[in-house]
Amino acid sequence: MDMSGEERIAAPREMVWAALNDPEILKQCIPGCQSLDMKSPSELSATVKIRIGPVSASFAGDVLLSNINAPESYTISGEGKGGIAGFAKGGADVTLIADGSETLLRYEAKAEIGGKLAQLGSRLVDSTSKKLAQQFFADFNAAVSARATGVS
Repeated sequence: MDMSGEERIAAPREMVWAALNDPEILKQCIPGCQSLDMKSPSELSATVKIRIGPVSASFAGDVLLSNINAPESYTISGEGKGGIAGFAKGGADVTLIADGSETLLRYEAKAEIGGKLAQLGSRLVDSTSKKLAQQFFADFNAAVSARATGVS
């Protein structure tokens, strides 16, 4: 499944870039994130619990940042295993475009699932994935915009 979109964030590009690399902010914004730890500047480990239709699963996996072009863009990719629920893997190219005192965040993501999750039907999985992506970017936007205006 492929997803793309953009968010206008009321913060300068350097602040948005710093937030994209801050595990505490990411943990707050990733739906169902139970843990997110930096193993190195480009490697993280995560545990995320999600529900898609009747299936609820906890995924543990690794996240890798590559093609890093600070503070403009990077590729984020990861793979998680959810036991009998199956697996999920994917990645996204994220680009930050400075626009005055604001930043336009654009993303193009691809994801793949297998196991019990794949049996749920592509429409349910696609719509849930899109909702989760939109929720992440909306929450990320709110967190960074609040930081930029000094509101916590």
